[in-house]
Amino acid sequence: MRPDSLIRPAVHSRLRGRPWLALVLVALCVPALAQRAPVEARHGMVVSASQIASQIGVDIMKRGGNAADAAVATGLALAVVYPRAGNLGGGGFATLRLASGKATTIDFRETAPAAASRDMYLDAGGQVVAGASTVGYKAAGVPGTVAGMALLHQKYGSGKLSWSELLEPARRLADQGFPVSTNLARDLRSSERLLGRFAESKRIFLRDGKYYEAGETFRQPDLAKTLQRMQKSGAREFYTGDTAKLLAADMKANGGTIALADLAAYEAVERPALTGSYRGYDIVTMGPPSSGGVALLQMLGMLAPRDVAALDFHSAAQIHLFVEVMRRAFRDRASFLGDADYVQVPIERLLDKSYITSLMKDFDPDHATPSDALRASPIPPAESTDTTHFSVVDAAGNAVSITYTLNGLYGNGVTVPGAGFLLNNEMDDFTSKVGAPNGYGLIQGESNAIAPGKRPLSSMTPTIVARNGKPFLITGSPGGPTIINTVFLVITNVIDFGMNVTRAVDAPRFHHQWQPDTIRYEPNFATSETIEQLAAKGHRFGQRRLYENVPVDEGRNQGDAESIMIDPKSGARLGANDIRSADSAAVGY
Repeated sequence: MRPDSLIRPAVHSRLRGRPWLALVLVALCVPALAQRAPVEARHGMVVSASQIASQIGVDIMKRGGNAADAAVATGLALAVVYPRAGNLGGGGFATLRLASGKATTIDFRETAPAAASRDMYLDAGGQVVAGASTVGYKAAGVPGTVAGMALLHQKYGSGKLSWSELLEPARRLADQGFPVSTNLARDLRSSERLLGRFAESKRIFLRDGKYYEAGETFRQPDLAKTLQRMQKSGAREFYTGDTAKLLAADMKANGGTIALADLAAYEAVERPALTGSYRGYDIVTMGPPSSGGVALLQMLGMLAPRDVAALDFHSAAQIHLFVEVMRRAFRDRASFLGDADYVQVPIERLLDKSYITSLMKDFDPDHATPSDALRASPIPPAESTDTTHFSVVDAAGNAVSITYTLNGLYGNGVTVPGAGFLLNNEMDDFTSKVGAPNGYGLIQGESNAIAPGKRPLSSMTPTIVARNGKPFLITGSPGGPTIINTVFLVITNVIDFGMNVTRAVDAPRFHHQWQPDTIRYEPNFATSETIEQLAAKGHRFGQRRLYENVPVDEGRNQGDAESIMIDPKSGARLGANDIRSADSAAVGY
């Protein structure tokens, strides 16, 4: 059945307060997933991890802004209302597909400071120092978010709204405050161990031990002043003005590596989009230093010759096939991917049809392939849990998919005194030691070794799917290495299994990343009989918490795929907030 035949009229329907319970209930009866209708709109749509931020993006479009303008305002608002991942002190990627058909991407990934060195996280014995690349000042890369948002506005904004106007909703939220949700109150309290280590973070986010309760107003005056300075002096103020001086001084006082010169030198970069096709759909996604787009296109390419739709959804045969595809793509990720400005990444060869076909030559429908048996590929070589994703489409058909991050939950825990924003721990996405797993268990290769100015390899995969020259699906997710597989599953749920957008987003997820050689999965992703069949094929399971420092129920979630589908017949914008995120919302007009 065609996916567009399953698109249904939608009303604004969201499950609040207990997203994990909702996920379990719908997962127990997969057909019920289609009952949650998407939010339908005629003109524009924003789907993000926050109702407040999504509404701000829509308000910008109502004032004449386009999807790029709305994305900037949404991203800046998330820096205020979603501090675990929304940010000024992090970085990320934007994938754009304009109504004209032009596709492009903006890379605002963090960079290693000039003082960074290859072995900076190793002790005298050459071993990785626990926590050195994840907590505190030395864990931070040079932030790219502000530069990325500014470039997005400058090159692709409507021209009808100024930079200052796009910052104003976020500034007002920081200055006047917003109501603390149940989820945010719980989130902050759960992160006491990290945030409590740094005085400024403890003061702002933990109120020196007097934890915020749901319904209270959360004001951030220092952050408001930072946003106001950028309104007055432009985005470069963050990199060369008083804000930059505050950040650099705090780094110097605490043994950090980011200097004023690093900030002044930072630039966001526009890069060609990585494109491919899958069963008649055009895939527009992110290339290096993101590994996500290459891995996604490889996985779809491995599936393309196979009749996936003939397999029962989440049957042993389907899960087995998908895991074997994931395993092979992640092996190549570890071997070859890095910042293409610093190392030769053989993208054309990795995405060559004959090479992708060869990856599945040893596929056995009855037996799992041991990851240790997948040796290094013959091609010569020449990430984070707490990321957030949002999707935007405007009335003209311009689409923006953005994933940005602090890397870990609340980044490295440091808030810049007087500036009010948290810093990232993105240096952990580099290879601290070749062959040693990072914070997410990913094996890292030589191509991703630390070097000054280099951008760490990422799993972020902001993606837009088009059909017949028009946008069809906008998606992406947080989740460290699980990002790639979450996006892969949402896309195949729609294209191969004919699901509407809410069912595609709600469906239980699973993950394999080559090493460790286990399937990680959400509860109720398959029946006990199916799991037994997979075990008989040789698969091993690891239903452990995917994320640390979060409540147990949320820690078993995989991703937060805030997505939009456009009905090919009516043009209706159909938004699906992810029920795994309690405060998420699809807002349209």
